[in-house]
Formats: sequence, C-alpha cells, structure tokens
Amino acid sequence: MDPIQAAILAIIQGLTEFLPISSSAHLILPAQMLGWEDQGLPFDVATHAGTLLAVMIYFRQDISNLLRHWLVSLTGEHSDTSRLAWYIILATIPAGLAGLLFNDIISTSLRSTTVIATTTLIFGLLLWYADATASERREVADVTWQLALLVGLAQMLALIPGTSRSGATITAALLLGFTRMAAARFSFLLSIPITAAAVGYETLTLVKEPQPVDWFPLLLGAGLAFVSAYACIHLFLKAIGRMGMKPFVIYRLGLAAVLFAFFV
Repeated sequence: MDPIQAAILAIIQGLTEFLPISSSAHLILPAQMLGWEDQGLPFDVATHAGTLLAVMIYFRQDISNLLRHWLVSLTGEHSDTSRLAWYIILATIPAGLAGLLFNDIISTSLRSTTVIATTTLIFGLLLWYADATASERREVADVTWQLALLVGLAQMLALIPGTSRSGATITAALLLGFTRMAAARFSFLLSIPITAAAVGYETLTLVKEPQPVDWFPLLLGAGLAFVSAYACIHLFLKAIGRMGMKPFVIYRLGLAAVLFAFFV
C-alpha cells in the first residue's frame, strides 16, 4: 500500500471509529473517488489495533477499576463496579454472536454504497430523534442488565456497514434516558471488548492464511489511527455537553446526500 494512502485511511479510521458518523461510509469515499483497491485485512487489523489501544489508554482508569472489581466478583463479592463490568460483557454478546454467524453475509452482500448511504441516512435520523427527545435522567452508574442488553442489541445492528457502532449505541442509550456524556462513555467502554474480539479474530485469520507483509504501511496506519482516535475521543467528550448530537446528525445527512447523489 502506498504510504500516502495508508496515512489517509488510518487518520479517517481513527477520527470516525468513535464518532457517530460511520467509519465504513468514510473509508469507501476516498476509495471510490481515487480508485484505490481494498486496503486488505492486515491493514484493517493494524488500524483497529491502533484505535483499540487509544480507547484503552484513554479509559485506563475505568478499565483498571472494572477489571479489578470483576475479578473480585468471581469470589462472590459484588459491587456496583463489578456489576457494570458484567453488564458490559452481557451487552457484547449479541454483536459477538451476530458477527460470527453473519460475517460472510455482511462482508460480501452488505458493503455496497447503496446500503451504506441508506443506513447513514436512517440512523442519522434516529440519532436526531434520540438527541432531540433525550430526557438525560440516567448516568453510567444507573445501568441495569436490561438496559445494557438493549444497548448491546443496538451494537449488533451496527455490524451493518454505514450504521456506526458508536452512533447506534449512543442513540439507544439516549432513547433509554441516559445523559449525553453517560451515553458516550458507556458506548466507548462497550467498544473495547467487541473491538478486541474483532482484532483477535482477524489476527487468527491472518495466521491461518499468511500473506506477504509490508510492515511500514501497517505500522504507519496503526500509529496514525491511534493518535487520531485518541484526539477524537478527547475532543468528542468535551464537545457533546455543549453541542449535543446535532452537528453529527447534520453531517450524516449531508454525507448520505453525497453518497446517493454521486455513488449510488
């Protein structure tokens, strides 16, 4: 892969992975416009590893607390933090199972520009409705297993390209009454196990079917995805309290219009 292509795609991946605007929609645009071939599985693994590292470092204190209390809970001693850890595990199961069962269908039949444009539009409108009607009465500490499972089902829908994992989970959390900040934080925490599982699965696929590796674009992609994702998480959490989700809704609707007008 050309280093410039690797750099552009990695920065796009990092910036869009955690924003409610769909990374797949943005990755298809430069490929369509510039005639780039698919970046391939090794590059996907590298950039996803970079974004995973970014969210884990940013939320390292939360992860440490959750992991410590979860391990203690295995001895029978439970706390609010350990229950939250279990709820995150529970919420990860629907997307994990759906990914295993329908991965081939998703990767072959649902990656068309028409699907991405349609889901970008529909889930953009859903995000607008959720943000406009948000009651903001719940915090992350108020998560129950039922609420976590509902958000997890929304994360399962995000396997459809163009939906946006963070967009789907934040939309569901807002509809369930969480504050914008709580919805975003729970969405980010929920991204960690499913992204780690995806990276692990993709890595196993590479091990079973080894390909020639050009390490420079992979390392460049991982590094740039890490930096851009970390900055994106920080700025997003600072901004949503003031702006809400409206700017991202407007952006999604504009992106859907561009996709329909020029690529469908």
